[in-house]
Amino acid sequence: MNIVALIIIGAAAGFLATRLMRVEADIPTTMLIGIIGALLGGLVLRTLLTMMGWLSGFVGAVLGALLVVWLWQTYLRRR
Repeated sequence: MNIVALIIIGAAAGFLATRLMRVEADIPTTMLIGIIGALLGGLVLRTLLTMMGWLSGFVGAVLGALLVVWLWQTYLRRR
């Protein structure tokens, strides 16, 4: 899966991750979280699970986005 596809999937993964973790974030923040998570998770899982094809990229994108949301809530969010 190329980088452009991970970015597109990342936007959807960011939306899903923010909803799963019940985070209220604006659209650019949600997309950024998803894109960073997709790039991190998708690239790592792609190398580990090359046999699953595009599904590993989406699963990695959601997991990566969940990690970024958690990090954002824990360390970067001003309360």
